[in-house]
Amino acid sequence: MAAFLLWLLLLVFCWPIALLALVLYPIVWLLTLPLRLVGITVNAVFSFLGALLMLPARILRGRPA
Repeated sequence: MAAFLLWLLLLVFCWPIALLALVLYPIVWLLTLPLRLVGITVNAVFSFLGALLMLPARILRGRPA
C-alpha cells in the first residue's frame, strides 16, 4: 500500500518518471528472474550439502529416550 501511495505521489510531482517506472518495472522483473532462480538453486544445493554433512551425526545420536 505504501509503495502505491509513493508511486501516486511521484505521479503527481513528476509524471514522466512515474510513467517510465511503470513501463520499466516488468522489464526489470523479467531480467532479474534468472538471478532469483539461480539464488534459489544455490540455496537448495547448500541446504542439501549441509544435511548430507550432518547425517552421520544425526545417525550416531540415536533416538531420544
